[in-house]
Amino acid sequence: MSFIVAGAALMGFLAGPYIRALAHGFGPSELTAPAAARPGPDEATAREAMRRAHREEARHAFRALVRAVPRPVWPPVAEAGAAVACGVVAWRFAGSWELAAWLYAALAGCALAMIDWRTRRLPDAITLPSYPILAILLVPTGHLGGGLLGGLALAGAYAIMWFVRPDALGFGDVKLAGLVGMLLGALGLDAWLVGALAGQFLGALYAVTLLLARRATAKTQFPLGPFILLGTLAPILT
Repeated sequence: MSFIVAGAALMGFLAGPYIRALAHGFGPSELTAPAAARPGPDEATAREAMRRAHREEARHAFRALVRAVPRPVWPPVAEAGAAVACGVVAWRFAGSWELAAWLYAALAGCALAMIDWRTRRLPDAITLPSYPILAILLVPTGHLGGGLLGGLALAGAYAIMWFVRPDALGFGDVKLAGLVGMLLGALGLDAWLVGALAGQFLGALYAVTLLLARRATAKTQFPLGPFILLGTLAPILT
């Protein structure tokens, strides 16, 4: 088992530069901001302009991923984060069918966390394809049904929160919650509850810390995605 954990951690570390390249391909830039911000003659035109901008942004980001050249970067945040995430899931799921799904989630989650932290966005180009990928990887576990129910339930809960307080979280968080719910639902109700509550707790703790340090106000927006993803690790560490 130690070889599996070490191998997974090494894989995560080596994937770090590619995760960084992908993450830095997304975000407010001259590539997307003007197109999204430019007013159109009507709402439909504005939405279509934004969709085109996001498609071009996704192509730009994935080209950066393909062309990435591994090189030392300090601090090695992407490398360390991916190594720890992959090592933890390998330690928990070594020798089980769940390992493939969780390793994919660890790598995609690191990229999404970096993107959300930098840009306050969770791009559809990563979240939406992850649904069928996770579904396929969960089939051999025999728990796809539980995963789908868990994803639907958690996405539904976040959708209600988004509807009530659209200024508190984005719809990208709703889509991410569906992915997290799939993983947790495949582990059972207890894991689903722990992971769902842990993500909310960590996000609230970060917000309260900023408020107490007077580095934010009640209206300050902060990325929730990284904390949703961190909460996913809670049930596999307990």
